[in-house]
Amino acid sequence: MPVPQGHLHYVDEGHGEPILFVHGTPTWSFLWRHQIKELSTYYRCIAVDHLGFGLSAKPRAFSYSLEAHRQNLTQLVEHLHLDKVTLVVHDFGGPIGLGWATQNPDKVARLVVLNSWMWPLTHVKPMMQASKLFGSRLGKFLYVNLNFSPRFLLPKAFYMKERLTRQIHQHYLAPFKERKERLGTWYFAKALAGETGYFEALYRQRDLFLDTPSLLIWGRQDKLIPAHFLEKWQETLPLSKALKLETGHFVQEEAPEAVTNAIQEFLEATR
Repeated sequence: MPVPQGHLHYVDEGHGEPILFVHGTPTWSFLWRHQIKELSTYYRCIAVDHLGFGLSAKPRAFSYSLEAHRQNLTQLVEHLHLDKVTLVVHDFGGPIGLGWATQNPDKVARLVVLNSWMWPLTHVKPMMQASKLFGSRLGKFLYVNLNFSPRFLLPKAFYMKERLTRQIHQHYLAPFKERKERLGTWYFAKALAGETGYFEALYRQRDLFLDTPSLLIWGRQDKLIPAHFLEKWQETLPLSKALKLETGHFVQEEAPEAVTNAIQEFLEATR
């Protein structure tokens, strides 16, 4: 799909009620392959690649801000005429997807959140320190020249290391073969500390989802996101159900069947 800054790639499989999968960093729609394969038998499964990721364009002349990603997602939803969407988000897909949802609450049927957040991170010192470091010139060098995020951070975030085979890892490295293709991951690293205003505005609208059927799927051994974020989600979405899994950050890779089954059961229970 064309957007002003380039081509926005997405997967669109199956028919029925729409499920919109929104990835974070340094992943792409490939992350959701197991869920799409199974759920597309009964549902229409859409998975976007943000600009700068996956098979989408990786323009230099793009802000890579969360707001810009949100606008692209909005254009995709409008392009596909989606309604009554089950929104499934992970990592930075949370603030981007929920950013769209706060402006279109009437289009959201359900929420599924996997290891993500929608609030400012100013009180999470390790994340702030990491963001400021990686947002520096040194950080840009690491991200752009050494492909730091998919090459080093992604493997570190796995609890069951054997789940990240060399072949799978290559699929996450492939979209970032050249230095000019790696800006998207760097801007996300900067955003943790640099986009507090976006997070604050997003969290102020959290009450829009108080009555929305919600499911939390959480990898308890996540080294990137603090464990207490799950508790904050349960406070934010008090009617939500939670599934805790002994995985790292990339729950979809370490426990694909459990994730798929949980989503399918949730969809059936909330029809």
